[in-house]
Amino acid sequence: MTKISLKNTHPKHWRVSFHKIALLGLTILWATSITAKGPILSTKKLQSPPPRIIRTCCSFGVKVSLFRLPIKITEITSIEKIGTHEYMGSTKEKNGIIYTQKGGFIDLGHVRDQADWTAYLYTQILQHQSKGEFVQKIGYEGGVKELKVQISKDLSQEDIVKLAGKIAYDLSVWHEISTWFGASTIPLVPERYSSFSVEDAYSNLLGATLGMKALQSNLPYETAMTQLIEDTLEDLEAVKTEEETQAAMEEVREIWWSGKKTLPSRNVLIARELNVYPTVYPWLIPQKAKDIETRSLTVPQKSHNGKLLADFYQFSIKLNYKFPFKKIFPNRKNRIITQADFGTLLLYAEKELNSSKHDWLSQASL
Repeated sequence: MTKISLKNTHPKHWRVSFHKIALLGLTILWATSITAKGPILSTKKLQSPPPRIIRTCCSFGVKVSLFRLPIKITEITSIEKIGTHEYMGSTKEKNGIIYTQKGGFIDLGHVRDQADWTAYLYTQILQHQSKGEFVQKIGYEGGVKELKVQISKDLSQEDIVKLAGKIAYDLSVWHEISTWFGASTIPLVPERYSSFSVEDAYSNLLGATLGMKALQSNLPYETAMTQLIEDTLEDLEAVKTEEETQAAMEEVREIWWSGKKTLPSRNVLIARELNVYPTVYPWLIPQKAKDIETRSLTVPQKSHNGKLLADFYQFSIKLNYKFPFKKIFPNRKNRIITQADFGTLLLYAEKELNSSKHDWLSQASL
């Protein structure tokens, strides 16, 4: 496993909650004919996928300045504050970052988002199973995105759950890639500073993993997610108070993040994690990591009969012109890529990080 740490060179993981997305009044019915009890949404909801970012969370660091304003950003939470899970979010959830002894920093907004995407995709695939295909435009992020799923008859319900989780995680990886190359959800504010923060990939995959477990539970989805989050944080040995998470953040100040810069400076985030497939390892505070058994997570890969899940779908993006397409894909004629190309894009981003590190070191030696 290679971890990239570039001091004072790269953008900051910043998702300040300009808008708290809370879709209230969503009516959720529960399936009774199958074990997995994902939310069955109205036709209108099924036609429109969730926003790429459902919950606006979280800024990595404590008391980080915003522009030149007299504002300090701290978005952490504690076990005592965490509320019940609600599909598509609620102000009752009290999301934030919390430190765990075995899973590092966990962004609960990311966890809940990917769980909900997993539930949404599960309902879509299940609804279109008789048709054998599911095709949907899923918005614009670095280009026009489209998802095509071939729903084979030999896919079991467990396979469909895993397929939904894998696609949800791929969508989260694309968010990190696209923001590195200039995509933004906030007008006039580039989000490259937010890409590949040390807790992003682990939190995203944890969310997809918990979403899959919730869908296979005998409990209703939201109830199962609430219980799974509580149990998982206990299993990962989450610290009890906000003060403990804040202290953990302080231990990696000027190592993983800088308190000397202001948001949205590209120099606030110092360390990044680009090792997002197939297994994601948590980043533990070096001083606390000795003799601790970490809990890695692995992206689902195969169906019950050994077929690759990636062969059942195509997540395609027609890249916009912020991507240096000819440099990355010199032999391609069109600008359409799929999840199979993510590795190439990640390697290019890693080269840019290493180049930036070299430039920074050269300047520092003058």
